[in-house]
Amino acid sequence: MIILGLGGLLDGAASAVLKDGQLLAAVEESKISRGLRLGGHPQAAIPQSAVDETLRLARTTREKVSCVALVRPLAQGPEARVHLALRDQFPNAEITVLDHHLAHASSAFFASPFAEATILTLDRTGDSRCGVRWKAKGNQLQAEREWYYPDSLGRLYGAVTELLGFHARADEHKVQWLSTFGDDRFVPLFRETVSNTGRLSPAYFDANRTTAGGFSAKFYERLKLHDGARIPESMAASVAFGLQRTVEETALAMAGHGENLCLAGGLFYNALLVDFLERCGKWKNVFVPGAAGNAGTAIGAAAYVWRQQHPDGDPIGADLLLGPSYGAEEIKQVLENCKLRFKYSRSTDDLLSTAVHMLGERKIVAWMQGRMEFGPRALGNRSILASPLDPYSTENLNVFIKHREPFRKFAASVPQELAAEYFDAGPNARQLASVGRVKPAHRKTFNSAILGEDIVRVHVVAEADNPLYHRLLHEAGRATGLPVLYNTSFNLFGDPLVSTPRDAVRSFCSSGIDALFVGNFLVEK
Repeated sequence: MIILGLGGLLDGAASAVLKDGQLLAAVEESKISRGLRLGGHPQAAIPQSAVDETLRLARTTREKVSCVALVRPLAQGPEARVHLALRDQFPNAEITVLDHHLAHASSAFFASPFAEATILTLDRTGDSRCGVRWKAKGNQLQAEREWYYPDSLGRLYGAVTELLGFHARADEHKVQWLSTFGDDRFVPLFRETVSNTGRLSPAYFDANRTTAGGFSAKFYERLKLHDGARIPESMAASVAFGLQRTVEETALAMAGHGENLCLAGGLFYNALLVDFLERCGKWKNVFVPGAAGNAGTAIGAAAYVWRQQHPDGDPIGADLLLGPSYGAEEIKQVLENCKLRFKYSRSTDDLLSTAVHMLGERKIVAWMQGRMEFGPRALGNRSILASPLDPYSTENLNVFIKHREPFRKFAASVPQELAAEYFDAGPNARQLASVGRVKPAHRKTFNSAILGEDIVRVHVVAEADNPLYHRLLHEAGRATGLPVLYNTSFNLFGDPLVSTPRDAVRSFCSSGIDALFVGNFLVEK
């Protein structure tokens, strides 16, 4: 049975293919089309490039698809037109339409190791609902409590993002990391702004204001600023901290307490929030999928349809290396067409030895290997790497390559079996979905990656998840004594992760990256 899941059609469109309970492929449209979409007819709602790619990766065709699982909300216009377009493309498939938050919940629970759990799904809005708490057992998901827009933690986070001069629905992650450098002076204000039941106080918002988050004169008064004033840089981190702490407390109140907790929805891209719920002591086990946002609903939809028909099916797992990969001939053709000089490693040993040597020379290395990651985070296949032993590594990555704010730090990748020597990190660190704490003995080594007092974005790499990257870390450890590399996503200027060799070459040539490893090929500047 082949199920095609389509989610995030309005924002974060993605396609996923599940065959007989096995997740074979998942790809976001933006990574394949690079922003180019059809327009003017119903098929514009369908992420065609992602569909084509996932079907190719799954080695199947539209005619063999048994079911198309479609997640609301759909594109503008009558749903029937979208259904007709899908029927035209998938003549033998049943079309199933799922609620947005049900697909979020499925993406978490059916990927988790739990047979029974509470699920909390939170985002800005989806089919009017912005949050749902579920009870899940076996293949049954039952909604217990619902929250409706505008009483949305996602809305509040977006409003503060705008207030601080960033872009809502794009830069919330910046506010999250900024919060680690603030103090608690504004926590009481934000506790008044949102109750522990999730209701936003209308006294702190002005419906007639459409800029800077729409906050009211009363809100600015509590900040001790003139009405509508720009937030001073000296206050920004503490405003972000007040928001972050209050969102953490409110989400915990919404979740309650118990044995197993699953999380999904765009709000749970917030790694500090996930870490808070892991460490709060109210839940024994916490699981969040690495693609918790809208794109992940494509996986959730396909998993839900499968599990309704196969109640005793196995978890679909948390593997996110689900995109395309490229062979030597394809890579070579691109490099030659781009008139680039390259070297070729004839063995994996040579490849790793060369990469470790260059990192030891304090060079910034782009690393494109194997299948592209699904979701926004680089997990060692579409990464930019640097050595923590280079005291200027984070400055070079931030200023000369990524062109981003200094308060945004980079992940530290470490082999799973060695992680406890350097960091205190939970199980969700395998997908970069949480954060960790650096051990006191190694604080000086990782000082440039630390957020606040001791927080580090830890990426725990299991051999089963990514054998080549896992081995690279060990080789770095043998060469330098430190089996840790700084890792950030291989993309520039807000673009999606690179997908193809041509994407990789374009980003490499447009940046201060010193060397590009794509497959067994090396290109240097």
